[in-house]
Amino acid sequence: MNVPYSIIELSAGLVKGVVAEGTNPYQHDYEEIIIVTKGTPCHLLDGKKIHLPAPIAIYVAFGKINEFSPDIDTKGYAVRFNCEFVPQSNFHFYANFLEYIKYSLSEGNAVKSIESLCEMMLSEYSQPKINYEVLKHLMSAFLLKLETEGKKHYGQNADTKNVDMVSFNTFLRMVEENFRQHKKGVEFYAEILNMTARSLNNITHTVLKKSVTEIIEARKLTQARQLLIYTNKSISEIGFELGYNEKSHFTRVFHNKTGLTPSDYKTKMQAMLA
Repeated sequence: MNVPYSIIELSAGLVKGVVAEGTNPYQHDYEEIIIVTKGTPCHLLDGKKIHLPAPIAIYVAFGKINEFSPDIDTKGYAVRFNCEFVPQSNFHFYANFLEYIKYSLSEGNAVKSIESLCEMMLSEYSQPKINYEVLKHLMSAFLLKLETEGKKHYGQNADTKNVDMVSFNTFLRMVEENFRQHKKGVEFYAEILNMTARSLNNITHTVLKKSVTEIIEARKLTQARQLLIYTNKSISEIGFELGYNEKSHFTRVFHNKTGLTPSDYKTKMQAMLA
């Protein structure tokens, strides 16, 4: 991506052309947020295909193998940007711990507000001389609105304690630093955060609907996928790097989460990009 930001409208004419010609998987060299306001498109992300009934928001992180297949009724917007353009966004960070970031948008004012922001960004982006400072401010408001909707989806509300969110984000940063070490589980993180394992699990369930162990394994899985796709490391090397002392253990965990062995996953992803 040669520019820091772009936005396109998923108009009827564009969608008809895509539907007629078909799509192929491609590799992201940017961040992307897709807003679907009408239709039920399909989305393929790292080999997993999901239907997306409108209204819905989808985030696709840098480096993901991705294929967006609209149906004839699909309308919405696709916003693409470099991380440095809006560094305050939490999407990229949370994507390390979630297989897929997507959530339905509240009907009514929420969708209207997001559409209005997209229309303003599209209008600015269509100017002969683009003012990227204006786009940054509009993008910040757009991301804030989406993050507010995301909190509703994941069960957070005004009653969620600020101290719990601080503890949760501290926990995620600690996982980012330590997830490769197999023996560092819930007790390790709870002790550093000066709380019980039960309290930490309650916080992670409230915020992300996952246990501490599930979040740690999700982070390892994200890294495993990246190493399988982008490096020539062996399955054993990748497993050992992620804290699995035996190849069989790593293979079993990976298969349980994805339905594929690491070698089958690597083969599938390479075939998609061929």
